[in-house]
Amino acid sequence: MPRVEAVAVMTKPGAPAAFVLLPKLMEYLAQRGVSVRYDEQSAHYLHRADGLPRESLVDGTGMVIVLGGDGTLLSAARAVAGREIPVFAVNLGGLGFLTTIPVEDLYPELERALDNEQRIAGRRMLSCHVVRAGRQIASYEALNDIVITKSSIARMIDVETNVDSHYVCTYKADGLIIATPTGSTAYSLSAGGPIIFPAVAALAITPICPHTLTNRPVIVPDTSVIQVRNLAEDNSAYLTIDGQIGEPLFKDDHVLCRRSEHSVFLIRPPRQLFFDVLRQKLKWGER
Repeated sequence: MPRVEAVAVMTKPGAPAAFVLLPKLMEYLAQRGVSVRYDEQSAHYLHRADGLPRESLVDGTGMVIVLGGDGTLLSAARAVAGREIPVFAVNLGGLGFLTTIPVEDLYPELERALDNEQRIAGRRMLSCHVVRAGRQIASYEALNDIVITKSSIARMIDVETNVDSHYVCTYKADGLIIATPTGSTAYSLSAGGPIIFPAVAALAITPICPHTLTNRPVIVPDTSVIQVRNLAEDNSAYLTIDGQIGEPLFKDDHVLCRRSEHSVFLIRPPRQLFFDVLRQKLKWGER
């Protein structure tokens, strides 16, 4: 592959370190003849007013540089979806399961990436369609998860769940998570779901605080179509995509989840493996 000649930069809001980091990064890229497009938040850190909306930022670029945490990366993933543009994610956030490149390794790893010497991991996305009264009213793409939760403070919701043509059960719970392997270390993990190795072609169905204590997370093939029917009253349940966007649901709305045609391609440090990340982020014991 040819050397990367243009990059897009997306930055986390509320990251004071970016005021110092971004000007240095821009200088570094300019010295290497790489042109840069950046989002509105990055423009703020650069004291400029020529930032672009994220949804139109990546066109014509060969790489996306994300400076932030996993939330910034999830936003970038939806902007990149459908394009085979690798994402170089630098951790300016907290836990950071996906943004695994530390700031101190930014420039050596970026030099390798610009010369196409990087290791790239493809992560399949999840497609979601909302059907109301027989008509599709919305569609979304998620990298981590699709979540249906209660809207009110103290009331559980009922959601009827089918996998392909097979009835699973009607969950009475605070909500339900449909997670990809990438999302298995996010909200699903906090709700007691399993960790899924990224290469495993599976989806996790994880109830949130189910009333029936024997309701446990279920792993299904990612070729499955998961259909969730909302039985709660209008506006009593809410659909959330990657914890960032979504909409209220009406009674009898159907949420259809299936493997997306799109993947996100993450640039990974060459010597860092999945279990290295788990040990580091989850504080698992060393040998």
